[in-house]
Amino acid sequence: MSSRTRKLLAASVAGAAFLAASAAAQAEDVKIGIILGFTGPLESITPGMAASAELAMKEINDSGLLLDGKKLVSVRADSTCIDNAAATAAAERLVTTENVSAIVGADCSGVTIGIVNNVAVPNGVVMISPSATSPALSDIADNDYFFRTSPSDARQGKVISDVLGSKDVKTVAVSYTNNDYGKAFSDSFVSAFEAAGGKVTIAAPHDDGKGDYSAEVGALAAAGGEALVVLGYVDQGGVGIIRAAVDTGAFETFVLGDGMYGQSLIAAMGDGVEGSYGVIPGTEGEGATKFAEAATAAGLDPSSSYTGESYDAAALIALAMQKAGSTDRTAIRDAMLDVANGPGEKILAGDLARGLQILKDGGDVDYVGATNVELIGPGEAAGTYREYVIEGGEFKTVQFR
Repeated sequence: MSSRTRKLLAASVAGAAFLAASAAAQAEDVKIGIILGFTGPLESITPGMAASAELAMKEINDSGLLLDGKKLVSVRADSTCIDNAAATAAAERLVTTENVSAIVGADCSGVTIGIVNNVAVPNGVVMISPSATSPALSDIADNDYFFRTSPSDARQGKVISDVLGSKDVKTVAVSYTNNDYGKAFSDSFVSAFEAAGGKVTIAAPHDDGKGDYSAEVGALAAAGGEALVVLGYVDQGGVGIIRAAVDTGAFETFVLGDGMYGQSLIAAMGDGVEGSYGVIPGTEGEGATKFAEAATAAGLDPSSSYTGESYDAAALIALAMQKAGSTDRTAIRDAMLDVANGPGEKILAGDLARGLQILKDGGDVDYVGATNVELIGPGEAAGTYREYVIEGGEFKTVQFR
């Protein structure tokens, strides 16, 4: 073999290797972190949230259209919902060890604030929370890396006040979980209810993780009220407060914030919560219907808390990547509002392949998704709420507000 032939062969091999490496790099996996409270006070609803985010990721992957064939891979981490140190460590692992391009989460407001401040902003990583609702997150110094598909509790407090007004309830006691979420939620509700002419007899915090809430319920009962508003967690102190209230006959009707929605509440309390009512972020319309169909086909409960919001969070990340033409973290941030809001072709849940194709062809999309996404102000959802009542051991929708 001549020297020239050997050189040509070597060049050919090198070229083939380069093309193979390029193709592999082009189709390499893109990791997306999902940090939610797989343990802790919301552990009964978290699996449905994570699976809904992964449902959107599967839809993206099945299309084969993301950045010429890249695949999304879910990397789960436990926020615990309440332990800031553990949540921050879990998020650090996602960002530094797993090298995720973006994060769906966190879930509870306190740990979300901690992760935004200590991990997401310092490392320039987009976070989209499907369920962190504290008003404090509206003003957090996030360098535009934090978004949420759930509305702020500043609005939820007003909606609960409106529900009480529609039932002509004039006096209530309030028990709220003793953290960032609970305190801000309580403040927004009390302000709205009193502005509407109602009277809050007492607004008292409760700590999670206790075995006995009789002392807290004793103070609530002494203050009195036509109903007890419970702004807590369905698998922790919130259900403990209700159990103690039912056992002592202190209150017969409970008004429930979003963190109290879950089948585990009915399973735990049975007839004790019959006739109680509350609100949770939710929407109606074609996008919600399409999500419900897809979730049901995948064996998920589309009515479970924050499932649609979780699907939308993952979908927005993928569409922002496609718009940016990159998995670069800052590029994802910069493209987020372009795909979340108009102008552009409206993209519903179940329609992600069409959205990817439009973006690939240089067009614009307006992502509507499962929850009528429209990101306002500091990148948070305007939001609507589903009012429900517990009847016959089931959550039954009354209307949307």
